[in-house]
Amino acid sequence: MTRGFGRRAAVIMLYLLLTLALAWGVLHVGFARALVPLRERGLSDLALTADRLTGRLQRYQDLAVLMSSHPDLAVLTEPGGAGAEARARADRLLLSAADRTTALNLTFLAADGRVLADADRLTLPETEMAALRSGPIFRRALDGALGTGSALLTAVPGEPERRSYLFAAPSFDPGGGVRGVLVVAVDMDHVELAWRGQRPAVYFTDAGGRVFVTNRSELLFWREGAEGFRPPDAPPVPVARRTVGGMEIWRADLGAYVPDPALRLVQDLPQVGMQATALIDISTAQRLARLQAAVAALVMLSFGAVIFWATERRRVLARANAQLESRVAARTAELSGANMMLRREVAERQEAEAALKKAQAELVQAGKLSALGQMSAGLAHELNQPLMAIHQFAENGALFLSRDRPEKAAGNLTRISELSARMGRIIRNLRAFARQESEPARRVDLSQVIATALEMTEARLSKEGVVVALDLPEVPVMAMAGEVRLAQVLVNLITNAADAMAGREERVLRLTLTARPRPTIRVADTGAGIAQPERIFDPYYTTKEAGAAEGMGLGLSISYGMVQSFGGAIRGANLPGGGAEFVVELEPVPEEMAAE
Repeated sequence: MTRGFGRRAAVIMLYLLLTLALAWGVLHVGFARALVPLRERGLSDLALTADRLTGRLQRYQDLAVLMSSHPDLAVLTEPGGAGAEARARADRLLLSAADRTTALNLTFLAADGRVLADADRLTLPETEMAALRSGPIFRRALDGALGTGSALLTAVPGEPERRSYLFAAPSFDPGGGVRGVLVVAVDMDHVELAWRGQRPAVYFTDAGGRVFVTNRSELLFWREGAEGFRPPDAPPVPVARRTVGGMEIWRADLGAYVPDPALRLVQDLPQVGMQATALIDISTAQRLARLQAAVAALVMLSFGAVIFWATERRRVLARANAQLESRVAARTAELSGANMMLRREVAERQEAEAALKKAQAELVQAGKLSALGQMSAGLAHELNQPLMAIHQFAENGALFLSRDRPEKAAGNLTRISELSARMGRIIRNLRAFARQESEPARRVDLSQVIATALEMTEARLSKEGVVVALDLPEVPVMAMAGEVRLAQVLVNLITNAADAMAGREERVLRLTLTARPRPTIRVADTGAGIAQPERIFDPYYTTKEAGAAEGMGLGLSISYGMVQSFGGAIRGANLPGGGAEFVVELEPVPEEMAAE
């Protein structure tokens, strides 16, 4: 027992170590993959920021190049010099350009370094002017090229230095050579003002590794070095660097608004002599990698737990297997008996269902025959009248023939033909109504079905003085239904309406047919209404006197089942002005059948 427990413990420890190793691997791989989209987005943001900086500086470069050859400046370099008026005009020109472009200052120098004109927005001490004259920016302009570079300018001793980017554009003499240099000083505070504080953290370092432009003002004038990141007049901040998937990760406390750790991205900007660096927050990639590692560990632990549980379960089941075999043998006999009883019960239920369907069909047929029995007197009258008329017309026709009046005899024969056709139509309706319809729902003309039902109940309605008001559309309205079953439903509704209006002064039966939104037949009467509308479709519910010959309360229940059999719906309710209305909604003809 102890040996088995020790083996299981060793297996569990080995599995836990494997899970830890897998989670560690998923953490590193997931972190490297999560850094890729951060790098792509960071490079895009860095390029956008760099383009914004170079684009802003390009405007001042164009200003220097275009204004260096301005006539008001060129006149200052003519032999013998220029008067005070020309100098004042040139100063106003440079001041206007500085005001319009927000440049820090514009200065026009002679080839020997003398100041010929100045916007007078930044007056530099002579020491800085001497450094500018002897510096590489001015010398490059004297060589006929555009001189560029960053500089810290101090207008008044004791005041903070002004960060500036200088453009020195040569002014060429018509005879050859450089006769003057226009120096445009750009205010870098104004350039970086628009994107200060935006993400990601970006800084631009000059050739000496000094942060000269940045959207994090706390990093200004810091210097990158091998020992770390050095602030001005402070010890360097240590920077821990590591490479993940070819990408450099920095760990350094550079300020509250600089991400730590961060993905470091670099882009050279040779056109302005700077290097752009972006520090991208990688906390989202770390969270994603940790989540993936946690999910992997959870999956491994869940899988191990399932395996451990299955193993233990199997051990327990093996012990109980012997006991279960004996119990299964005993229960098999019991289940066999129960199975036989279930089969017998299923057979009985199938027989009962078949008997129920047969009884329902017989009930529907009985309803039809009952309706025919109620209409028998009226139908006999409907058939007797044409028979008597045929007999009379036949005798008259014979008399007309004997008197040699064939045209009169032909008229009587025509009337005999019409009356016999009417009798044939009545008999066909009776035969169709009496037969059992087992076909599925098909396309029927609702106007024709309504006409059939009215023709079968015409004698009853005429006898009781019921006025029939028809509201039928001029075009046929087609629907999916069983023609015989729907006719029986309408006969039931019409006879019920006639029963409800018996003994009332106003007896109006209104039948309305509409096609939209669904084919609908409405049967409304002016009777006493329905006492309990919620029970009208219950079997054996009737408002007629007990033992009356009119029925047992099955007509509406049968009608409800027949309408549902071809996908329709029927409902009944009392009308606000008195009487009741039954609504039969049917399924429209599918588009493919309508097209056919």
